[in-house]
Amino acid sequence: MQPEATTSAGAERLNPLGCLVKSTTDRGRGVYASRFIPRNTIIEISPVLLFSKKEYEAHGKYTLLDHYTFIWTEGRMALALGLGSLFNHTDPPNVSYIRDANTESIKYVAARDIEAGEELCIFYGQNLWFSPAGQLPSNNEADLDDGWGGLSAVEDNDGSTSLNPSTMNPYIEGDPEEIIPEEDLPFVRFKLPPEEEEPHTIRTTKAWVVDVADPRLITTLLKWIKQAGLEGPELGHLKRIRKHEGTTTLLLSMAPEPPQLPKDLNLPDPYLLSVPSSSALTLPSLNLKSELWPTMYTPRRKDEPEPWTRHKLRWAWDAMKKTVDTAINAQAENDELPVAAHIPTPYVFPGATEIESSALSFLASDTRRSTHHPLRHSSINAIRYLADYRASQDPRNDRLEKDAASSESSLGEPQNGTNYLLTDRTFFVTHEPCIMCSMALLHSRVKEVVYLYPMPLTGGCGGSACLPTLKGVNHRFSIMQWKLGSDYAKFSNKTIEIDAKTDA
Repeated sequence: MQPEATTSAGAERLNPLGCLVKSTTDRGRGVYASRFIPRNTIIEISPVLLFSKKEYEAHGKYTLLDHYTFIWTEGRMALALGLGSLFNHTDPPNVSYIRDANTESIKYVAARDIEAGEELCIFYGQNLWFSPAGQLPSNNEADLDDGWGGLSAVEDNDGSTSLNPSTMNPYIEGDPEEIIPEEDLPFVRFKLPPEEEEPHTIRTTKAWVVDVADPRLITTLLKWIKQAGLEGPELGHLKRIRKHEGTTTLLLSMAPEPPQLPKDLNLPDPYLLSVPSSSALTLPSLNLKSELWPTMYTPRRKDEPEPWTRHKLRWAWDAMKKTVDTAINAQAENDELPVAAHIPTPYVFPGATEIESSALSFLASDTRRSTHHPLRHSSINAIRYLADYRASQDPRNDRLEKDAASSESSLGEPQNGTNYLLTDRTFFVTHEPCIMCSMALLHSRVKEVVYLYPMPLTGGCGGSACLPTLKGVNHRFSIMQWKLGSDYAKFSNKTIEIDAKTDA
Protein backbone atom coordinates (compact mmCIF):
# COMPACT_ATOMS: atom_id res chain seq x y z
CA MET A 1 0.00 0.00 0.00
CA GLN A 2 1.14 3.51 -0.81
CA PRO A 3 -0.35 6.61 0.84
CA GLU A 4 -3.20 7.86 -1.32
CA ALA A 5 -2.11 10.14 -4.16
CA THR A 6 -3.39 11.48 -7.45
CA THR A 7 -3.70 8.76 -10.06
CA SER A 8 -1.15 8.87 -12.86
CA ALA A 9 -2.57 9.15 -16.35
CA GLY A 10 -0.81 6.08 -17.69
CA ALA A 11 2.72 4.73 -17.53
CA GLU A 12 5.47 7.13 -18.54
CA ARG A 13 9.21 6.71 -18.87
CA LEU A 14 10.76 9.17 -16.44
CA ASN A 15 14.51 8.54 -16.50
CA PRO A 16 17.33 6.95 -18.56
CA LEU A 17 16.54 3.51 -17.15
CA GLY A 18 13.04 3.72 -18.57
CA CYS A 19 11.27 3.32 -15.23
CA LEU A 20 7.48 3.40 -15.46
CA VAL A 21 4.90 4.91 -13.13
CA LYS A 22 1.80 2.73 -12.89
CA SER A 23 -1.31 2.69 -10.72
CA THR A 24 -2.72 -0.38 -8.98
CA THR A 25 -5.90 -0.91 -7.01
CA ASP A 26 -4.23 -1.91 -3.75
CA ARG A 27 -0.98 0.05 -3.69
CA GLY A 28 -1.72 3.31 -5.53
CA ARG A 29 1.02 4.67 -7.76
CA GLY A 30 4.33 2.85 -7.97
CA VAL A 31 7.57 2.71 -9.93
CA TYR A 32 8.24 -0.28 -12.20
CA ALA A 33 11.23 -1.51 -14.20
CA SER A 34 10.72 -1.57 -17.95
CA ARG A 35 13.87 -3.65 -18.44
CA PHE A 36 16.43 -5.65 -16.49
CA ILE A 37 18.33 -3.57 -13.87
CA PRO A 38 21.59 -5.08 -12.53
CA ARG A 39 22.39 -4.98 -8.83
CA ASN A 40 24.11 -1.77 -7.59
CA THR A 41 22.75 0.26 -10.54
CA ILE A 42 21.84 3.85 -9.62
CA ILE A 43 18.14 4.12 -10.37
CA GLU A 44 17.48 7.68 -9.31
CA ILE A 45 19.16 10.63 -7.60
CA SER A 46 16.34 12.76 -6.22
CA PRO A 47 16.98 16.31 -5.02
CA VAL A 48 15.13 17.10 -1.80
CA LEU A 49 13.05 20.01 -0.62
CA LEU A 50 13.95 20.70 3.02
CA PHE A 51 11.63 21.82 5.82
CA SER A 52 12.92 23.05 9.15
CA LYS A 53 11.60 21.19 12.17
CA LYS A 54 9.57 24.26 13.13
CA GLU A 55 8.02 24.54 9.66
CA TYR A 56 7.19 20.85 9.59
CA GLU A 57 5.64 20.79 13.05
CA ALA A 58 3.56 23.89 12.33
CA HIS A 59 2.44 23.14 8.79
CA GLY A 60 3.93 20.20 6.87
CA LYS A 61 2.70 17.37 9.11
CA TYR A 62 -0.89 18.50 8.57
CA THR A 63 -0.71 18.17 4.79
CA LEU A 64 -0.35 15.36 2.26
CA LEU A 65 3.41 15.89 2.46
CA ASP A 66 3.36 14.10 5.82
CA HIS A 67 3.34 10.75 3.99
CA TYR A 68 6.29 11.47 1.70
CA THR A 69 9.02 12.97 3.88
CA PHE A 70 12.33 11.61 5.12
CA ILE A 71 14.15 12.52 8.33
CA TRP A 72 17.14 14.77 7.56
CA THR A 73 19.97 16.32 9.52
CA GLU A 74 19.49 19.05 12.16
CA GLY A 75 15.95 17.86 12.89
CA ARG A 76 14.74 18.80 9.41
CA MET A 77 12.43 16.85 7.12
CA ALA A 78 13.06 16.28 3.41
CA LEU A 79 10.60 15.84 0.56
CA ALA A 80 12.19 13.77 -2.22
CA LEU A 81 11.45 15.13 -5.68
CA GLY A 82 11.42 13.14 -8.92
CA LEU A 83 10.74 9.44 -8.39
CA GLY A 84 11.87 9.64 -4.76
CA SER A 85 8.38 9.98 -3.31
CA LEU A 86 6.77 7.32 -5.51
CA PHE A 87 8.58 4.16 -4.37
CA ASN A 88 6.27 1.84 -2.44
CA HIS A 89 7.21 -0.21 0.62
CA THR A 90 8.18 -3.86 0.87
CA ASP A 91 10.21 -6.04 3.21
CA PRO A 92 12.78 -7.00 2.05
CA PRO A 93 13.25 -4.21 -0.51
CA ASN A 94 14.86 -4.43 -3.94
CA VAL A 95 16.00 -0.79 -3.78
CA SER A 96 18.15 0.78 -1.08
CA TYR A 97 18.79 4.47 -0.66
CA ILE A 98 21.49 6.74 0.71
CA ARG A 99 21.03 10.30 1.93
CA ASP A 100 23.66 12.83 0.86
CA ALA A 101 23.59 15.87 3.11
CA ASN A 102 26.34 17.57 1.10
CA THR A 103 24.33 17.61 -2.16
CA GLU A 104 20.90 17.59 -0.49
CA SER A 105 19.78 14.57 -2.46
CA ILE A 106 18.84 10.91 -2.02
CA LYS A 107 20.44 8.21 -4.16
CA TYR A 108 18.37 5.09 -4.93
CA VAL A 109 20.36 1.97 -5.85
CA ALA A 110 19.26 -1.52 -6.93
CA ALA A 111 19.80 -3.79 -3.91
CA ARG A 112 19.69 -6.88 -6.15
CA ASP A 113 19.13 -7.76 -9.80
CA ILE A 114 15.66 -6.54 -10.82
CA GLU A 115 13.72 -8.12 -13.68
CA ALA A 116 11.63 -6.22 -16.21
CA GLY A 117 8.10 -5.65 -14.91
CA GLU A 118 9.06 -5.75 -11.21
CA GLU A 119 7.93 -2.94 -8.96
CA LEU A 120 10.80 -0.98 -7.39
CA CYS A 121 10.29 -0.77 -3.63
CA ILE A 122 12.19 0.57 -0.64
CA PHE A 123 11.93 -0.35 3.04
CA TYR A 124 9.93 2.19 5.08
CA GLY A 125 10.98 0.71 8.44
CA GLN A 126 9.30 -1.33 11.13
CA ASN A 127 6.81 1.28 12.42
CA LEU A 128 4.51 1.79 9.44
CA TRP A 129 1.74 4.35 9.56
CA PHE A 130 -0.40 2.34 7.10
CA SER A 131 -1.30 -1.29 6.62
CA PRO A 132 0.73 -2.97 3.83
CA ALA A 133 -1.31 -4.40 0.99
CA GLY A 134 -2.62 -7.84 1.84
CA GLN A 135 -2.17 -7.47 5.61
CA LEU A 136 -4.62 -6.60 8.36
CA PRO A 137 -4.23 -3.29 10.17
CA SER A 138 -2.05 -3.37 13.28
CA ASN A 139 -3.73 -3.18 16.68
CA ASN A 140 -0.62 -1.65 18.20
CA GLU A 141 -1.28 2.07 18.52
CA ALA A 142 2.43 2.73 18.96
CA ASP A 143 2.96 1.62 15.37
CA LEU A 144 0.50 4.13 13.97
CA ASP A 145 2.58 7.25 14.47
CA ASP A 146 6.24 7.66 15.40
CA GLY A 147 5.91 11.36 16.11
CA TRP A 148 7.19 12.44 12.74
CA GLY A 149 5.04 10.60 10.25
CA GLY A 150 6.27 10.04 6.73
CA LEU A 151 9.28 7.84 6.11
CA SER A 152 11.03 8.46 9.39
CA ALA A 153 11.48 4.77 10.09
CA VAL A 154 13.64 4.18 7.03
CA GLU A 155 16.55 5.89 8.72
CA ASP A 156 18.08 4.87 11.98
CA ASN A 157 20.06 7.07 14.34
CA ASP A 158 22.41 9.01 12.04
CA GLY A 159 20.49 8.32 8.84
CA SER A 160 21.84 4.94 7.85
CA THR A 161 20.31 3.32 4.81
CA SER A 162 17.74 0.55 4.85
CA LEU A 163 19.33 -2.84 5.32
CA ASN A 164 18.88 -6.28 3.85
CA PRO A 165 17.58 -8.62 6.60
CA SER A 166 20.78 -10.69 6.29
CA THR A 167 22.82 -7.61 7.21
CA MET A 168 20.67 -6.03 9.90
CA ASN A 169 22.33 -4.21 12.77
CA PRO A 170 22.85 -6.86 15.50
CA TYR A 171 22.74 -4.23 18.25
CA ILE A 172 19.19 -2.97 17.68
CA GLU A 173 17.67 -5.35 20.19
CA GLY A 174 18.45 -5.32 23.91
CA ASP A 175 19.10 -2.79 26.64
CA PRO A 176 20.79 0.21 24.97
CA GLU A 177 22.68 1.08 28.17
CA GLU A 178 24.14 -2.41 28.66
CA ILE A 179 27.95 -2.40 28.86
CA ILE A 180 29.30 -4.96 26.40
CA PRO A 181 32.23 -6.99 27.81
CA GLU A 182 35.58 -6.48 26.11
CA GLU A 183 35.69 -10.03 24.74
CA ASP A 184 32.25 -9.58 23.14
CA LEU A 185 33.04 -6.34 21.33
CA PRO A 186 32.93 -6.60 17.51
CA PHE A 187 36.43 -5.14 17.21
CA VAL A 188 39.89 -5.71 18.65
CA ARG A 189 41.65 -2.74 20.21
CA PHE A 190 45.29 -2.13 19.41
CA LYS A 191 47.01 -1.56 22.75
CA LEU A 192 49.45 1.32 22.54
CA PRO A 193 52.57 1.11 24.72
CA PRO A 194 52.87 3.44 27.72
CA GLU A 195 53.56 6.97 26.55
CA GLU A 196 55.91 9.66 27.76
CA GLU A 197 57.92 7.47 30.12
CA GLU A 198 61.31 8.30 28.63
CA PRO A 199 62.89 11.78 28.60
CA HIS A 200 62.93 12.00 24.80
CA THR A 201 59.20 11.09 24.57
CA ILE A 202 57.86 13.97 26.68
CA ARG A 203 55.81 16.29 24.48
CA THR A 204 56.14 19.98 25.26
CA THR A 205 54.79 23.33 24.22
CA LYS A 206 55.86 26.93 24.81
CA ALA A 207 54.25 29.03 27.55
CA TRP A 208 54.83 32.52 28.93
CA VAL A 209 56.11 32.63 32.52
CA VAL A 210 57.44 35.33 34.82
CA ASP A 211 59.80 35.18 37.79
CA VAL A 212 58.35 36.74 40.94
CA ALA A 213 60.97 37.82 43.47
CA ASP A 214 58.45 38.83 46.13
CA PRO A 215 56.18 35.85 47.04
CA ARG A 216 53.67 38.31 48.56
CA LEU A 217 52.73 39.35 45.01
CA ILE A 218 51.54 35.86 44.04
CA THR A 219 48.01 36.31 45.44
CA THR A 220 47.67 39.64 43.62
CA LEU A 221 48.93 38.11 40.38
CA LEU A 222 46.57 35.13 40.62
CA LYS A 223 43.62 37.53 40.93
CA TRP A 224 44.95 39.52 37.97
CA ILE A 225 45.26 36.33 35.86
CA LYS A 226 41.59 35.57 36.50
CA GLN A 227 40.49 39.12 35.68
CA ALA A 228 42.61 39.15 32.51
CA GLY A 229 40.96 35.98 31.21
CA LEU A 230 44.15 33.91 31.27
CA GLU A 231 42.59 30.86 32.96
CA GLY A 232 41.96 28.96 29.73
CA PRO A 233 41.55 25.15 29.62
CA GLU A 234 44.83 24.79 27.71
CA LEU A 235 46.65 25.23 31.04
CA GLY A 236 44.39 22.99 33.10
CA HIS A 237 46.95 20.15 33.20
CA LEU A 238 49.63 22.36 34.77
CA LYS A 239 50.05 24.00 38.16
CA ARG A 240 50.36 27.78 38.22
CA ILE A 241 53.42 28.14 40.44
CA ARG A 242 56.87 26.57 40.38
CA LYS A 243 59.44 27.01 43.12
CA HIS A 244 62.89 26.05 41.89
CA GLU A 245 66.28 26.83 43.40
CA GLY A 246 64.91 29.70 45.46
CA THR A 247 63.01 31.29 42.56
CA THR A 248 59.21 31.48 42.34
CA THR A 249 57.91 31.38 38.77
CA LEU A 250 54.31 32.00 37.70
CA LEU A 251 52.70 30.43 34.62
CA LEU A 252 50.86 33.06 32.56
CA SER A 253 49.54 31.89 29.17
CA MET A 254 50.20 30.11 25.88
CA ALA A 255 49.21 33.10 23.75
CA PRO A 256 51.39 34.01 20.73
CA GLU A 257 52.34 37.30 22.37
CA PRO A 258 53.39 37.89 26.01
CA PRO A 259 50.65 39.28 28.29
CA GLN A 260 50.99 42.84 29.52
CA LEU A 261 51.69 42.62 33.26
CA PRO A 262 50.48 45.26 35.74
CA LYS A 263 53.06 48.06 35.59
CA ASP A 264 52.74 49.03 39.26
CA LEU A 265 54.16 45.65 40.36
CA ASN A 266 57.57 46.27 38.75
CA LEU A 267 57.91 42.71 37.48
CA PRO A 268 60.53 41.54 34.98
CA ASP A 269 59.50 40.79 31.41
CA PRO A 270 57.78 37.42 30.76
CA TYR A 271 59.77 34.80 28.88
CA LEU A 272 58.99 31.58 27.03
CA LEU A 273 59.55 28.22 28.68
CA SER A 274 58.96 24.65 27.47
CA VAL A 275 56.23 22.99 29.55
CA PRO A 276 54.47 19.60 29.22
CA SER A 277 51.60 19.64 26.75
CA SER A 278 49.43 17.16 28.70
CA SER A 279 48.88 15.77 32.18
CA ALA A 280 50.79 12.75 33.50
CA LEU A 281 49.09 9.37 33.26
CA THR A 282 51.74 7.36 35.06
CA LEU A 283 54.19 7.99 37.90
CA PRO A 284 57.29 7.76 35.66
CA SER A 285 55.67 10.32 33.35
CA LEU A 286 54.81 12.55 36.30
CA ASN A 287 58.39 12.59 37.53
CA LEU A 288 59.75 13.47 34.10
CA LYS A 289 57.16 16.16 33.37
CA SER A 290 57.44 17.77 36.78
CA GLU A 291 61.13 18.36 36.17
CA LEU A 292 60.03 20.74 33.41
CA TRP A 293 57.03 22.21 35.23
CA PRO A 294 54.71 20.98 38.03
CA THR A 295 52.15 18.82 36.26
CA MET A 296 48.78 17.36 37.23
CA TYR A 297 48.61 13.61 37.82
CA THR A 298 45.54 12.02 36.20
CA PRO A 299 46.20 8.28 36.45
CA ARG A 300 44.17 5.66 34.70
CA ARG A 301 43.85 2.11 35.85
CA LYS A 302 46.25 -0.09 33.93
CA ASP A 303 44.88 -1.03 30.50
CA GLU A 304 41.51 0.52 31.38
CA PRO A 305 39.57 0.69 28.09
CA GLU A 306 36.68 2.99 27.33
CA PRO A 307 33.42 1.09 27.96
CA TRP A 308 31.10 0.55 25.01
CA THR A 309 27.34 0.28 25.44
CA ARG A 310 24.98 -1.56 23.12
CA HIS A 311 23.62 1.80 21.97
CA LYS A 312 27.10 3.08 21.04
CA LEU A 313 27.88 -0.16 19.20
CA ARG A 314 24.65 0.27 17.26
CA TRP A 315 25.94 3.70 16.20
CA ALA A 316 29.35 2.28 15.26
CA TRP A 317 27.88 -0.64 13.31
CA ASP A 318 25.67 1.71 11.28
CA ALA A 319 28.66 3.96 10.60
CA MET A 320 30.76 1.06 9.32
CA LYS A 321 27.82 -0.26 7.29
CA LYS A 322 27.50 3.08 5.53
CA THR A 323 31.25 3.08 4.88
CA VAL A 324 31.13 -0.36 3.29
CA ASP A 325 28.11 0.60 1.16
CA THR A 326 29.99 3.64 -0.12
CA ALA A 327 32.98 1.50 -1.11
CA ILE A 328 30.75 -1.01 -2.94
CA ASN A 329 28.87 1.70 -4.81
CA ALA A 330 32.09 3.48 -5.83
CA GLN A 331 33.44 0.28 -7.35
CA ALA A 332 30.17 -0.56 -9.12
CA GLU A 333 29.47 2.91 -10.46
CA ASN A 334 32.92 4.29 -11.25
CA ASP A 335 35.22 1.26 -11.20
CA GLU A 336 37.08 2.76 -8.25
CA LEU A 337 38.98 0.80 -5.63
CA PRO A 338 36.39 -0.42 -3.08
CA VAL A 339 37.84 1.70 -0.29
CA ALA A 340 35.82 4.29 1.62
CA ALA A 341 36.12 6.49 4.71
CA HIS A 342 33.45 7.97 6.95
CA ILE A 343 33.47 10.69 9.61
CA PRO A 344 30.07 10.20 11.26
CA THR A 345 28.26 12.63 13.47
CA PRO A 346 29.80 12.14 16.95
CA TYR A 347 28.05 9.64 19.17
CA VAL A 348 25.61 11.03 21.73
CA PHE A 349 24.17 9.14 24.68
CA PRO A 350 20.43 8.38 24.68
CA GLY A 351 18.56 11.45 25.88
CA ALA A 352 21.55 13.77 25.43
CA THR A 353 21.17 17.10 23.67
CA GLU A 354 21.54 17.13 19.90
CA ILE A 355 24.95 17.50 18.30
CA GLU A 356 25.57 21.01 17.03
CA SER A 357 25.01 21.42 13.30
CA SER A 358 28.73 21.99 12.63
CA ALA A 359 29.42 18.34 13.50
CA LEU A 360 28.03 16.86 10.29
CA SER A 361 29.00 13.50 8.84
CA PHE A 362 31.30 13.16 5.82
CA LEU A 363 31.60 10.17 3.47
CA ALA A 364 34.25 9.68 0.81
CA SER A 365 35.34 6.93 -1.55
CA ASP A 366 38.69 6.37 -3.21
CA THR A 367 38.90 8.41 -6.45
CA ARG A 368 42.42 7.66 -7.70
CA ARG A 369 41.19 5.96 -10.85
CA SER A 370 38.56 8.47 -11.95
CA THR A 371 40.72 11.54 -11.21
CA HIS A 372 44.03 9.98 -12.30
CA HIS A 373 45.45 11.48 -9.11
CA PRO A 374 47.62 9.24 -6.92
CA LEU A 375 46.80 11.10 -3.70
CA ARG A 376 43.00 10.83 -3.88
CA HIS A 377 42.75 8.17 -1.17
CA SER A 378 39.39 7.88 0.56
CA SER A 379 40.77 8.99 3.95
CA ILE A 380 42.39 12.08 2.44
CA ASN A 381 39.17 12.84 0.55
CA ALA A 382 37.06 12.59 3.72
CA ILE A 383 39.37 14.88 5.67
CA ARG A 384 39.36 17.32 2.75
CA TYR A 385 35.55 17.36 2.64
CA LEU A 386 35.46 18.22 6.33
CA ALA A 387 38.14 20.89 5.89
CA ASP A 388 36.28 22.48 2.95
CA TYR A 389 33.08 22.54 4.97
CA ARG A 390 34.81 24.11 7.96
CA ALA A 391 36.35 26.73 5.69
CA SER A 392 32.97 27.54 4.13
CA GLN A 393 31.53 28.14 7.61
CA ASP A 394 34.40 30.31 8.86
CA PRO A 395 33.29 33.98 8.98
CA ARG A 396 36.93 35.03 8.68
CA ASN A 397 36.88 34.01 5.01
CA ASP A 398 34.22 36.63 4.26
CA ARG A 399 36.13 39.20 6.25
CA LEU A 400 39.36 38.38 4.42
CA GLU A 401 37.75 39.35 1.12
CA LYS A 402 36.60 42.64 2.58
CA ASP A 403 40.04 43.34 4.07
CA ALA A 404 41.98 42.33 0.96
CA ALA A 405 42.42 45.92 -0.15
CA SER A 406 43.76 46.95 3.24
CA SER A 407 47.44 46.68 4.21
CA GLU A 408 46.46 45.33 7.61
CA SER A 409 43.74 42.85 8.44
CA SER A 410 41.74 43.11 11.64
CA LEU A 411 41.56 39.33 11.91
CA GLY A 412 43.06 37.74 14.98
CA GLU A 413 45.22 34.64 14.94
CA PRO A 414 43.38 31.30 15.10
CA GLN A 415 43.05 30.01 18.64
CA ASN A 416 45.24 27.10 19.68
CA GLY A 417 43.80 23.84 18.35
CA THR A 418 41.11 25.31 16.10
CA ASN A 419 42.79 23.87 13.00
CA TYR A 420 42.66 20.31 14.32
CA LEU A 421 39.90 18.90 12.14
CA LEU A 422 39.20 15.58 13.86
CA THR A 423 39.46 16.37 17.56
CA ASP A 424 37.11 13.98 19.44
CA ARG A 425 35.96 12.39 16.16
CA THR A 426 35.86 8.68 15.32
CA PHE A 427 37.10 7.81 11.83
CA PHE A 428 35.71 4.71 10.09
CA VAL A 429 37.50 3.28 7.05
CA THR A 430 37.05 0.02 5.18
CA HIS A 431 40.79 -0.72 4.99
CA GLU A 432 43.66 0.12 7.31
CA PRO A 433 44.88 3.57 6.22
CA CYS A 434 48.27 3.76 4.53
CA ILE A 435 51.14 5.70 6.10
CA MET A 436 50.25 8.89 4.22
CA CYS A 437 46.62 8.76 5.36
CA SER A 438 47.57 7.74 8.90
CA MET A 439 49.82 10.79 9.15
CA ALA A 440 46.98 13.01 7.93
CA LEU A 441 44.76 11.51 10.63
CA LEU A 442 47.45 12.09 13.23
CA HIS A 443 47.93 15.73 12.20
CA SER A 444 44.15 16.19 12.31
CA ARG A 445 44.15 14.98 15.94
CA VAL A 446 41.69 12.15 15.32
CA LYS A 447 40.40 10.48 18.48
CA GLU A 448 40.15 6.92 17.17
CA VAL A 449 40.33 4.98 13.90
CA VAL A 450 38.17 1.93 13.19
CA TYR A 451 39.00 -0.18 10.14
CA LEU A 452 37.68 -3.44 8.72
CA TYR A 453 40.44 -4.98 6.56
CA PRO A 454 44.05 -5.00 7.85
CA MET A 455 46.81 -4.04 5.39
CA PRO A 456 49.94 -5.69 6.87
CA LEU A 457 52.18 -4.62 3.98
CA THR A 458 51.13 -0.98 3.61
CA GLY A 459 49.04 0.06 6.65
CA GLY A 460 50.08 2.86 8.97
CA CYS A 461 47.93 1.82 11.95
CA GLY A 462 49.74 -1.37 12.92
CA GLY A 463 50.45 -2.96 9.54
CA SER A 464 53.81 -1.91 8.12
CA ALA A 465 54.06 0.77 10.83
CA CYS A 466 52.05 2.26 13.68
CA LEU A 467 52.32 6.03 13.43
CA PRO A 468 50.90 7.04 16.83
CA THR A 469 53.64 5.02 18.56
CA LEU A 470 56.57 6.51 16.64
CA LYS A 471 59.08 8.67 18.46
CA GLY A 472 58.65 12.36 17.82
CA VAL A 473 54.95 12.37 16.92
CA ASN A 474 52.86 14.80 18.95
CA HIS A 475 49.55 12.95 19.09
CA ARG A 476 48.28 9.46 19.85
CA PHE A 477 44.98 7.98 18.75
CA SER A 478 43.18 4.73 19.48
CA ILE A 479 43.04 2.00 16.84
CA MET A 480 40.39 -0.70 16.48
CA GLN A 481 40.06 -3.44 13.88
CA TRP A 482 36.60 -4.89 13.28
CA LYS A 483 36.51 -8.67 13.62
CA LEU A 484 36.21 -10.16 10.16
CA GLY A 485 34.14 -13.28 9.59
CA SER A 486 31.85 -12.79 12.59
CA ASP A 487 28.13 -12.13 12.73
CA TYR A 488 29.00 -8.56 13.65
CA ALA A 489 30.84 -7.95 10.35
CA LYS A 490 28.02 -8.80 7.91
CA PHE A 491 27.76 -5.33 6.46
CA SER A 492 27.27 -6.64 2.94
CA ASN A 493 26.98 -9.84 0.97
CA LYS A 494 29.88 -8.67 -1.18
CA THR A 495 33.58 -8.70 -0.35
CA ILE A 496 35.66 -5.56 -0.82
CA GLU A 497 39.11 -7.03 -0.25
CA ILE A 498 41.92 -5.44 -2.27
CA ASP A 499 45.47 -6.42 -3.18
CA ALA A 500 47.67 -6.60 -0.07
CA LYS A 501 50.29 -4.36 -1.71
CA THR A 502 47.83 -1.50 -2.28
CA ASP A 503 48.13 1.70 -0.25
CA ALA A 504 44.66 2.17 1.18
